[in-house]
Amino acid sequence: MKIEQIYTGCLAQGAYYIESNGEVAIIDPLREVEPYIQKAEKDNAAIKYVFETHFHADFVSGHIDLAAKTGAAIVYGPTAVPGFDAIIAADGQEFKLGNVTIKVLHTPGHTMESTCYLLTDEQGKATSLFSGDTLFIGDVGRPDLAQKAAHMTQEELAATLFDSLRNKIMPLPDDIIVYPAHGAGSACGKNMSKETTDTLGHQKASNYALRANMTRAEFIKEVTTGLMPPPAYFPLNVMMNKQGYESIDTVMERGSHALTPEAFEAVANETGALILDTRDAQVFAAGFVPNSINIGINGNFAPWVGALIPDIKQQILLVAEPGTELEVITRLSRVGYDYCIGYLENGFNSWKQSGKEIDTIQSVSAEEMAAAHVNRTSILDVRKKNEYLSEHIQDVENLPLDNINDNIASIDKDKTYYVHCAGGYRSMIFISILKARGFDNLIDVKGGFKAIKESEKFQLTNYVCPTTLL
Repeated sequence: MKIEQIYTGCLAQGAYYIESNGEVAIIDPLREVEPYIQKAEKDNAAIKYVFETHFHADFVSGHIDLAAKTGAAIVYGPTAVPGFDAIIAADGQEFKLGNVTIKVLHTPGHTMESTCYLLTDEQGKATSLFSGDTLFIGDVGRPDLAQKAAHMTQEELAATLFDSLRNKIMPLPDDIIVYPAHGAGSACGKNMSKETTDTLGHQKASNYALRANMTRAEFIKEVTTGLMPPPAYFPLNVMMNKQGYESIDTVMERGSHALTPEAFEAVANETGALILDTRDAQVFAAGFVPNSINIGINGNFAPWVGALIPDIKQQILLVAEPGTELEVITRLSRVGYDYCIGYLENGFNSWKQSGKEIDTIQSVSAEEMAAAHVNRTSILDVRKKNEYLSEHIQDVENLPLDNINDNIASIDKDKTYYVHCAGGYRSMIFISILKARGFDNLIDVKGGFKAIKESEKFQLTNYVCPTTLL
């Protein structure tokens, strides 16, 4: 038997490859399915099942493409109603995979169809729990995402999750290995560990939500405290996962058009496509195609795309480092942005050499900002609220990037602002979005709050341990 966790840092997501005696099961696959197929071929095995723990909100699963390409059966737990052929398993139903068995444990609460899968080895011993978004390392799934579909309040869903954990998961043996669908950085939970696996026994001892003496009321209060509205793309991804989508092959073909600067400009003018520049922040600042939005591929790219581009069917033109274009198109598809229609051939350098107009963003060090004697009301902190509350420059305003569309009205177009985040990634996104909307008075602070603190040039609030606001 082989179990492999395939972890994708950009989404903080874990998919799983399980092989026994020539048969393979994939749990919660990503959109691009060829790596799973290649693994099975290398093992001289056939993919028999694709197990889905629930209808995912934060990414588009590869279940439909994987089933179409391999003939594997898609399996959901009880109450799931997909718009395509799938096995809707009963609670407790078992599936044979080679010499091992995978048992369905219906664990509603995060969503009502949420299901964990318990793996029993060749000797009949339960060894592994694939817990989806029901149980994370250090946390449990947020109970607010399925309120509309379930016709329940988040408190009612939290109570349901409490029962699922107590009745289905906590009675299992302590030595079982927990394999969750996400780790730290995912918006599906608020207190996840950076570790991506653990024993169930250690989670019972250390996970706040699994305290043995915890009451239902205490659980409901703790798991619902600090929940912020989920990213806008979440329900759109749920619908794609539930109803179906275009093949990843079609998506890749549509986006893989190399465009000369002239063709790129013409397509942008004809379609109104969003120009998305995925280069690093400081490289972008030094020169970019006018009206481009910067979301760097070397950060939490896909979640920020989902949070900041409201229309999942928005046509997109790419500016990327040469050689990374297909990777970017793939990452966009992981969160349902399937309408990339081409990219700038040979990257920004070809645009620059063509003599076409370029734009820039001023970026200064923390010391340079201090030397300019900047009024604190002219500094914008675009980190999340919990980061700001933990520690910030005295008297500065907090306008989180997450809520940029709600915050624009409070920014004076005639006033110069210095913008910082934690390290420089989000501040460049923030400035690029506003610059595309006509704001020419925003200056980036290199290195963000980390550099500001290290400069010792500014009066900061007293440090407070960060909260678990999500």
